[in-house]
Amino acid sequence: MTTGPISLSYRRYALGLLLAVNLLNYIDRQVLFAVFPLIKIDLRLSDTALGFLGSAFMLSYLLFAPLFGWLGDHWSRTRLASGGLVVWSLATALAGFAPGYRTLLAARATVGVGEASFGTVSPGLVADFFPKERRGQILAWFYVAIPVGSALGYLLGGVLGQRYGWHAAFLLVGLPGLLLAIPIALLRTPPRGGGAGPHPASGHPLPGGEGKRATAGYAALFRNRSFVCNTLAMAAMTFAIGGLAQWIPSFLYRFHSLDVEKGNTLFGATTVLAGILGTLAGGWLGDRWQKRSGKGYLLVSGWGFLIGTPFAAWAILAPGLTSCMSAIFIAEFFLFLNTGPLNTVIINVTDPAVRAMAFAVNIFFIHALGDAVSPSILGWLSDQWGLRNALLITPLAMVLAGLFCFICGRFVVQDMAQAEG
Repeated sequence: MTTGPISLSYRRYALGLLLAVNLLNYIDRQVLFAVFPLIKIDLRLSDTALGFLGSAFMLSYLLFAPLFGWLGDHWSRTRLASGGLVVWSLATALAGFAPGYRTLLAARATVGVGEASFGTVSPGLVADFFPKERRGQILAWFYVAIPVGSALGYLLGGVLGQRYGWHAAFLLVGLPGLLLAIPIALLRTPPRGGGAGPHPASGHPLPGGEGKRATAGYAALFRNRSFVCNTLAMAAMTFAIGGLAQWIPSFLYRFHSLDVEKGNTLFGATTVLAGILGTLAGGWLGDRWQKRSGKGYLLVSGWGFLIGTPFAAWAILAPGLTSCMSAIFIAEFFLFLNTGPLNTVIINVTDPAVRAMAFAVNIFFIHALGDAVSPSILGWLSDQWGLRNALLITPLAMVLAGLFCFICGRFVVQDMAQAEG
């Protein structure tokens, strides 16, 4: 619990530490997809079975998120984040010893449990360190970990997997997370909601009647129209970007004749550049547009989805590698515009007392409707139609995400005012 004012330098340290952990989060999450071709050959898997390795992670991630969301509003957020980091780092490393498919499946499911703990509490924790008017930019910095961590996952997975085998790739990317577990556990925390005083949920479990209040808190979220529409937009986006992220390395391997190291290096470099630029631009544009309009964050995200859609389709259909990668860069830039803004909307339209619950519900539905199912669906469609044709359903999901953003804009001003009241 916070015992006094937190200096600006300490707030920046906290942001940097949480960013570093989020970076490892996405490295350990994405390394699997970098070594998909190697696992497919070694274990002799169909695309359906291969896709389910990605879905197993997401299924455990979304199933455990509601539990950690409740705990995050009633217990120490830093301890939950630290414990989750230990669990997913060990599970990633232990995947390096997996002798077969079932063991690897169990390891990836356990990674999802650990990351669910961190994912439900970290966005609200980051936001509480800084004033409301800077949330878009601050969360954009935090979520720079998505493109950078994903890119590093592809790069490290591709290089290590090609040279030393897929087992070594898991082992070597999993171990570094253990070094940050203690600093996260010892991190001082701000008051919930960024207010001047501590919130009763900032340290220890609360007594008896909290179960009923938790149920009421979850029920209130489903009556929050902005929260529901924003979550549906993120679910459609997650379906698209999750499917593309998991299958593009295999797409480059099969259709553009790139080996695992070259394909993942090229895709990783493209993702990190487009992702950093898009994420930071989205945070900056979102904060500026929000000052002019109460639905500014949603307008930035909605137009980003719609503009990126034709480029995503061209990336899949392009006959040459150069045009394919150029289209991927542009599509990813516009996709990543939404990262800071849509997560900021969740914070702005929900009460600080149930914010971890809000992220838990959001995590559950965006993954249940998104990348928990898209890898397996695309894998099954690939077995039926071929991978290129299967991937063409992802631009349609991007259009749907944009439409939900514009629908959400009809309610967001009223819901923000209610959350602040």
